[in-house]
Amino acid sequence: MRLLHTMLRVGNLQRSIDFYTQVLGMELLRTTQRPEQQYDLAFVGYAGGNPGQAEIELTYNYGVEKYELGSAYGHIAIGVEDVAATCAAVREKAAALGGAITREPGPVKGGNTVIAFITDPDGYKVELIQRGT
Repeated sequence: MRLLHTMLRVGNLQRSIDFYTQVLGMELLRTTQRPEQQYDLAFVGYAGGNPGQAEIELTYNYGVEKYELGSAYGHIAIGVEDVAATCAAVREKAAALGGAITREPGPVKGGNTVIAFITDPDGYKVELIQRGT
């Protein structure tokens, strides 16, 4: 078995594509429009895509601009070389696209691993985990 993708419902598909590609450095891998079923999809991810790497499926349901996230969802995690440098590099672009750094870089509670959190325009959290070189 292999993890293929995670689906997130978004209120504005282009805004979300811009956030994940311009802030988190993903690529737009493919799109699907289903007007008869009233939804559009965009798959974003890093070079290689499926099956080598999992993707994020951004789903826009026509006419729905906001979702209640609930308390069960946690976050998506992305490994980066330097969390502080990544946050510094994306802070302004994230804010311009409706996102924000919501936990500044620092060690995880009770450990040494350096993490930070970015919240996307729909309120989904993305954890940055320092992996080094």
